[in-house]
Amino acid sequence: MSLSFPPFTRWVKRLIIICAAVYFLKVVFERIAPQIEGALELYLGLVPAAVVHYGFIWQLVTYSFLHAGLTHLLLNMLTLWMFGSQEEQDWGSRKFLEFYFFCVIGAALVTVGVSYTGLPGLSPLSPTIGASGGIYGLLIAFGMLYGDREVLLFPFPFSIKAKYLVGIIIFVVVVATFQPSQGGVANFAHLGGLFFGFIYVKFVRGRGLLFGLSERYFSTRNRYYRWKRKQAAKKFEVYMRQHDRKVEFDEHGNYIPPDEADSHKTNGGSKSGWVN
Repeated sequence: MSLSFPPFTRWVKRLIIICAAVYFLKVVFERIAPQIEGALELYLGLVPAAVVHYGFIWQLVTYSFLHAGLTHLLLNMLTLWMFGSQEEQDWGSRKFLEFYFFCVIGAALVTVGVSYTGLPGLSPLSPTIGASGGIYGLLIAFGMLYGDREVLLFPFPFSIKAKYLVGIIIFVVVVATFQPSQGGVANFAHLGGLFFGFIYVKFVRGRGLLFGLSERYFSTRNRYYRWKRKQAAKKFEVYMRQHDRKVEFDEHGNYIPPDEADSHKTNGGSKSGWVN
């Protein structure tokens, strides 16, 4: 266990500055122009009905930069600093940022989904604000990756292993989620952040989400082009037979010149000159 404070890593520092600046603007507008402050929360907070019916998809991200009060902001930013800095140091800035917003957006999607279930206390018109979706994702990732690390429960004079601390937090969140009087639909954002954080660490973290998606895209594209080439080769074979000429293609749709086609039949053949 170390009593030193974690460093302010690149994107942890930037996220804290952005959230603090947005909160400052929110407080200023609340004092001098309440109508602007209300519009800020309406257009940047997460309102499920606005996302579904009016296409305000930016709210799936922007809600994480708004906070209801100073205590809400300080607790989220402190947690972001204490746990996020270690993860950004180990993963690098790009993967950390990808993970953080994966949890933020995942928590928002869960919130939108459950708001239409008709459960007591839940409504698609209820706004949700705060970085808690991303923060809870960071927490479960820390518990999974650094579970045996001791965490000092400042200001209390004792420490606890990270995996037990995260387990307690998950228990509290699950219990609070089904008590609408303790937070309503916003609690599902916490659960969504936990769930998507677990999914990322368990299945995506190795190469990252963007790499996996791009790899799948190029793999699908290449399979499509190979299929098109094979279909074109079959049509060309039919066309040439109709004109009393014979051409051959291999199983990938690559043209086999006549001299190579003969060797193909006698000694197992060689590779075509057309290779994908």
